[in-house]
Amino acid sequence: MHDSQINVLGVVGSLNQNSVTRVVIQHVAGLLRERGCAVDVFDPVMEHLPLFNPDSSYSAAGYAALQKRVETADVLILGTPDYHGSISSTLKNFLDHFWQEFSGKLFASVVASHEKGLTVTDQLRTVARQCYAWSLPYGISFNEREDIKEGAVGSDALKKRLEMLAHDLAAYGRVLAEQRQRDLHGNEPGFMARYRTKR
Repeated sequence: MHDSQINVLGVVGSLNQNSVTRVVIQHVAGLLRERGCAVDVFDPVMEHLPLFNPDSSYSAAGYAALQKRVETADVLILGTPDYHGSISSTLKNFLDHFWQEFSGKLFASVVASHEKGLTVTDQLRTVARQCYAWSLPYGISFNEREDIKEGAVGSDALKKRLEMLAHDLAAYGRVLAEQRQRDLHGNEPGFMARYRTKR
């Protein structure tokens, strides 16, 4: 996979028609495409995802196609508003549908927050750890009033942070994706070896 294209899935964790989370996820998606990544965005406003029910969700219409998109992704960018110091129910619902599909992949968090979104970022890191995924050592938070102007990223400070994020996701996402594939198809006793028989 040297110099190969990596696949990125951005997740908009908001049902707000005018979501600032969507604005930032789409901005990062554009930066990643400029860096040669294949970027897919799951937007629950455009694609309805019913509330997770372990008795019926895995056989629901649309689940198999979404699972394939998650499985194909090497990197996941999880965007959410900060609700009471926690992730949105919309993002939690998306995450509840999957777990093995996240193993060995890189997670990044983008949080719309008036209070830096630290607890939200920590919760997403916990999700990554519980699903045996990697997470960037930092998260991106932004303030709707200060950073978003007329439906676009408006502050230079946020633009610079998002450029940093895009660089790191492309660079480290590729490293992890290459190693993940070697581990899945090799015979070394790494963590991903447990998934060899399932592929």
